[in-house]
Amino acid sequence: MLSQLYIKNIAVISEAVIDFDPRFNVFTGETGAGKTILVSAINGVLGARLTKDIIRSGEDSAYLSALFTKLPQQVREKIEEMGFESKDDTLLISRELGAKNVCKVNGRPATVQILREIASLLIDIHGQKDNHRLLDPESHISYIDEFGSLQGYLQKYRVLYEEILDVKHRLEQINRKDREKEHLVDLLTYQIREIESAQLKPGEEEELTLRRDQIANAEKIIHLLSSSKQLLDGEEETAGIVQLFEELTGNLSKLSHFLPQMEDLALKMEEISYEISDCSGDLGSYLDSVDYQPQELDMIEERLDLIYKLKRKYGNSIEEILQYLEKIKVQLDQLTLSEEKAEQLQAEYLRLKPLVQEAADNLTAQRHRTAKEFLSRVKRELEFLNMPSVRLSITAGRSGWKPDGQDELEFLISSNVGEEPKPLAKIASGGELSRVMLSIKNVLAEKDQIGTAIFDEIDTGVSGKAAQKIGLKLKEVSGNRQVICVTHLAQVAVFADHHLLIHKQEQNGRTYTHIDFLDESQRVKEIARMISGDNLTDTAIKNAEEMLALASGEEQEQKKAD
Repeated sequence: MLSQLYIKNIAVISEAVIDFDPRFNVFTGETGAGKTILVSAINGVLGARLTKDIIRSGEDSAYLSALFTKLPQQVREKIEEMGFESKDDTLLISRELGAKNVCKVNGRPATVQILREIASLLIDIHGQKDNHRLLDPESHISYIDEFGSLQGYLQKYRVLYEEILDVKHRLEQINRKDREKEHLVDLLTYQIREIESAQLKPGEEEELTLRRDQIANAEKIIHLLSSSKQLLDGEEETAGIVQLFEELTGNLSKLSHFLPQMEDLALKMEEISYEISDCSGDLGSYLDSVDYQPQELDMIEERLDLIYKLKRKYGNSIEEILQYLEKIKVQLDQLTLSEEKAEQLQAEYLRLKPLVQEAADNLTAQRHRTAKEFLSRVKRELEFLNMPSVRLSITAGRSGWKPDGQDELEFLISSNVGEEPKPLAKIASGGELSRVMLSIKNVLAEKDQIGTAIFDEIDTGVSGKAAQKIGLKLKEVSGNRQVICVTHLAQVAVFADHHLLIHKQEQNGRTYTHIDFLDESQRVKEIARMISGDNLTDTAIKNAEEMLALASGEEQEQKKAD
């Protein structure tokens, strides 16, 4: 479960420490109070893309951390496989934005990609984008595959599909029209000859650039070397550093006869004197080795110009050019293969074709079998969520082979008696979409081990009894996993075990967002505000108290029914 979230300098949140309950948590607050920022912060610490624009105005950096506790064994093992320890069944993920972007897992450096991978084991976040995704029929297959644990069937198909795709591509290259093929062979041959004749070496451009800079600054380099040598060796009438250190060493050596405590210092200075003398020798060697020929600069410029022209054609670096060379060599070999090779590929294609079709058919059969149970389970969820007349079905068609198989599946729904099921995009309202998505999430949740589910305004477009049912359903879900919900409906908030209020304050010309845990009396007032607005009348307070009492009673009734 998500035990604690720490936020510092994110948008209008200066600093906040949020403790979570292992059961049903809700966040409420007026529009614009910062509920969206809260969800962004949770997404951010779990690896979502964040820009520096989210850093609070006037601050140089922002910091986020999330503490997870009671990690199940399977999650701990997967995290340890990634190279991170999970001591005491806890995990601390942190992320800092600013001059340096730093991610850590239990104190050890990590990448944003690792945060995303770990997040997939810990939290399932549902937002409005999931509702929009539900309107895309291409996403419906993924729900079926997830519910039926069909990843094995899908992976087996994909391996064969990628294999036959590769064979088909190579066969098509060989079977190109002669004229087109000859033209491409000439082009590739020219490119290979041009790159190979240049005899490029990795790192060559950097070495040439450095050498060019040395030649261009030859006069300055020689002057600095000579000046440094002169400072060490001195001149006819001026002692250099080497001589001065020799004199200093002699003085200290003599002093050590009278002051024994000076002996260590004398030895140290003697060692330094030897090192300085060696440095003088090294400088002399450097100076003697300096040999900058003007014609060498012309040769370097010509070479760099050749590299620049090749980069414009074949890659952004010598390494990329050499990679391209290997690629087109393979391509040329494929184009100049004999008819025997073409026959071999054709035979391989014919061998793979029935295997791919068999794998696709197996995947299709499993999807059709799974879809019936999936829709039945979703229908039961929707009936509970105040859609008693709902009918669900699925259209199943076939296309050619694609990365996800040969199936074209789309969910159909009818929410009213006498109406034939139609695509979700054509008839589902915002409230119905929210309930369909919640139902799907609940059905899929039974198949995974994720301990925390976050719902960002799952109740959009819902009111009245349907909203009450959503609240009761979220309460039910929290019996098996932690639920965190951002809501604007009192009918949902009254079922929470842990109620947090997000509100803004203005202080000294700045806006601050605060997140406070509500006790029972404060909670009554917040529910009343959600019902009737800021005018907290005695009637509104009484209604809030009744709703909280009714929610508690309904929860008990639901437990008895279960």
